[in-house]
Amino acid sequence: MDINENELKALVSLLDDTDKEVKEHVRDRIISLGSQIIPFLEQTWENSFNPDIQKEIEDLVHELQFSLLKERLTEWKQSSEQDLLTGLWIINTYQYPDLDFDQLNATMHQIYFEVWTSFKNDAPPYEKIRTINSVLFNDLKFAANTKNFHSPGNSMLSNVLDSKRGNPISLCAVYLLVARKLGLPIYGVNLPNLFVLTYKSDNLTVYINAFNKGLIFSRQDIHNYLEHLKLEPKDEFFEPCENEVIMKRTLRNLIYAFDKIGELDKKQEVEELMDILDR
Repeated sequence: MDINENELKALVSLLDDTDKEVKEHVRDRIISLGSQIIPFLEQTWENSFNPDIQKEIEDLVHELQFSLLKERLTEWKQSSEQDLLTGLWIINTYQYPDLDFDQLNATMHQIYFEVWTSFKNDAPPYEKIRTINSVLFNDLKFAANTKNFHSPGNSMLSNVLDSKRGNPISLCAVYLLVARKLGLPIYGVNLPNLFVLTYKSDNLTVYINAFNKGLIFSRQDIHNYLEHLKLEPKDEFFEPCENEVIMKRTLRNLIYAFDKIGELDKKQEVEELMDILDR
């Protein structure tokens, strides 16, 4: 950091300056120092008794955290692997900036371990799916969040893991992360109004609805579903999708959730995140 603590203190003390230009200059200078100064700002907030300066610090910390999130998301978009857990953690830090990736990873690993202890590698595919269903939905009690379907928390993986409640895409994400760790050919499928999974191997293709306790269904069921919605069948409604599609759908749910509860600033910020993935 090319600035010492006393200089930083002096800068922060100018945040409630009545001269708008001075204030803007100070803000720009602090922002230019990057996310590494967040701990200092948070400490200053705790030691300050000036509500105006506290409010300015809160805004600055949010701006720096959001900037860091956008950097991480841009890196994720440009990475060759586009790891799903990393991507969902990045989205998660929008609401929980201090969430540690290793912490999220450890929780997911614990869930995988619970499934793995009941899992038989030589079992037929249907048996493998039923084992995952039994552990996730019977033992661990994961379920559809029908009460608060449009809550922003449904798009935050840490929330879903804590509450064991989620929307179709977040429950599918948990299922998918476990299945991939088990080496199963399970992928996301981006249906209209519903996100599901497919078990797709050379000799078997079936679909799984994680929002309905892992209900197994067929290609014909998807045709019937599309017919009910009066939609033409498209390949993408039957085939595996990329992790980026899962990320975009998660962000879309978040945009809708913030819109529904009237948090329009947050809605706008999540739209900025969506722009990064759309580039």
